[in-house]
Amino acid sequence: MRVVVQRVRQASVTVDGAVVGAIDHGLMILVGVTHGDGLEQADWLARKVAGLRIFEDHAGKMNLSVRDVEGSALVVSQFTLYADASKGRRPSFVDAAQPEVAEPLVQRFADTLAQHRIPVEMGVFGAYMWVEIHNDGPVTLILER
Repeated sequence: MRVVVQRVRQASVTVDGAVVGAIDHGLMILVGVTHGDGLEQADWLARKVAGLRIFEDHAGKMNLSVRDVEGSALVVSQFTLYADASKGRRPSFVDAAQPEVAEPLVQRFADTLAQHRIPVEMGVFGAYMWVEIHNDGPVTLILER
């Protein structure tokens, strides 16, 4: 499982012209699932993200988590995180898990974040989404388990 975590001032997801998820100050999290991923990976990554100290304290040091700053999370499934473009010019997505495997794990990741007292909004799994992100910093991390 792989996540791209971005510290944002605001972010939103629109599907078919309707906003389906939006946050202000917090984290935009793109989640990719690969073969062999399970509950352990989803839970571990959610705990890791919940505790990441990537927000600035009063001294300007990255010492605070999204919980500490009372931020939110916007979680969006992103199968293209497992794209392989090493051959040719068209990426292969064979490393991405099938939707019936990936969707419940993305939901589990979001549910586990919420259990850590982080308000969570979500995109729509499998939908064509317009994602608007206002990076803060920018601060972007890639985590994998």
